[in-house]
Amino acid sequence: MSKHQKAPQRLLSKPADFTWSELKSLMDAFGYEMKVTGDSSRKFVRLEAVFAIHEPHPHKVLKAYQVREAIAFFKQEGHIQ
Repeated sequence: MSKHQKAPQRLLSKPADFTWSELKSLMDAFGYEMKVTGDSSRKFVRLEAVFAIHEPHPHKVLKAYQVREAIAFFKQEGHIQ
């Protein structure tokens, strides 16, 4: 199983240590472009789909609610089941 196949499964397990770079890699793999919209605000855009999120800092680990939002977005867009 490749890294890009494992990443969605890891996200679905709702790990407490899911990193910003892992999320960005997933977004890149699904064809999203990141736009900086403020200090730590980011938008991932592809066609009409937009996922807005704050980049965590200083630690680059997503909060639990951000992981849940990412899962919901990927399911809504049909990228994961």
